Amino acid sequence: MSYGDPNNPYGQPPQQPPAAPGYGYPQQGPPGVPPQQGYGYPQQQPGYPGYPGYPGGNMMQQSMPGLLMTARVFLFLISSVQILSTIGFLYGAAVANDVSDSADEFGLDDAGFGDAATGLFVVFALIAAAFAALSITLGVKFGRGGQGVRITTVVYGALGGIVGLIYLFVGLDTGYATAIIGPLIWVVFAVIITLAPVVPSGTAWFNRPRY
Repeated sequence: MSYGDPNNPYGQPPQQPPAAPGYGYPQQGPPGVPPQQGYGYPQQQPGYPGYPGYPGGNMMQQSMPGLLMTARVFLFLISSVQILSTIGFLYGAAVANDVSDSADEFGLDDAGFGDAATGLFVVFALIAAAFAALSITLGVKFGRGGQGVRITTVVYGALGGIVGLIYLFVGLDTGYATAIIGPLIWVVFAVIITLAPVVPSGTAWFNRPRY
């Protein structure tokens, strides 16, 4: 019996082919090259916005919810209307002051109605300017504000909605469409501004960690 006979018990055992790497294990590469990831292991995915990546990695920022962005735009639009109202009241105060001075020259303003009107216009102008500053501040603070900005926005929107409803009922009582459109738009703005920080997405935005 020769050594090449496969039935020879004293012969050299047959050579076995090298085993292929399994799917669940990393393949062995050349020396100095790290092994590649096997098919059985999930690939490492990068972190998504709003969620931490890996320990020591950069924290990616979450984007502002769409409803909050809409409320922010509405706050800026309301502030523009309030700024225009401030300018209008100041102009009215200037006109009332001029009329009062002219009446004083002719002795027609003995009761001081012109001065009272001037002061009233100035007060209205200061109130409108304060609300404009508040609207702008809240809109700007939406980016990094916390619970204080959230609660203030809810209260501010609710009060604006109440005022808008009052004017809406007055407009409905008059029966003129022009007296209804403005208060109705105001109420819609106020409702969105009030609800945006209250819904789950808005609450999560104001409760998010800040780094």
